[in-house]
Amino acid sequence: MKKMLPWLITILLAITLIVIAAVLLKPQLLGEGNNSKTGAQAVEGKKLSADELVEMTSEIKDIKTNLADQDYIVLMNFAFQLNDKKSKEAFDKIKEFKIKPIIIKTLADTKPEELSGSNGKDQLSAKLINLINKTLTDGKLNQIEITEYLVTPI
Repeated sequence: MKKMLPWLITILLAITLIVIAAVLLKPQLLGEGNNSKTGAQAVEGKKLSADELVEMTSEIKDIKTNLADQDYIVLMNFAFQLNDKKSKEAFDKIKEFKIKPIIIKTLADTKPEELSGSNGKDQLSAKLINLINKTLTDGKLNQIEITEYLVTPI
């Protein structure tokens, strides 16, 4: 029995430390899950009608450029949803000389593999939202949808 006593103490100490760590980390782990859930609920609560979407959405069509791999060319159309009608009007004024170059530069730094699948397109949209929101003077860009996408080797 005396030979087993150090082993029992070690096992009990390990179990105690695991329980204490679990209790201390539980709020952090559950807190992140709750934040994402409330964020999703906030987005769901603000549904727009079709007319409102049309009023706040602007399009840029027929962007053709080479990708980072010069052997590939991309053709894309984008739909930009802004936060209000005034923002859309300001966006429409600058989209040809401010927004298009941002998109072309971003695509020029992108490899064809990075655009494959929905995850790649989502990453491109997120990157463009961040870059474009920095240049907007009025309002905010909420969402970008890729309405046409074609990558082809030259």
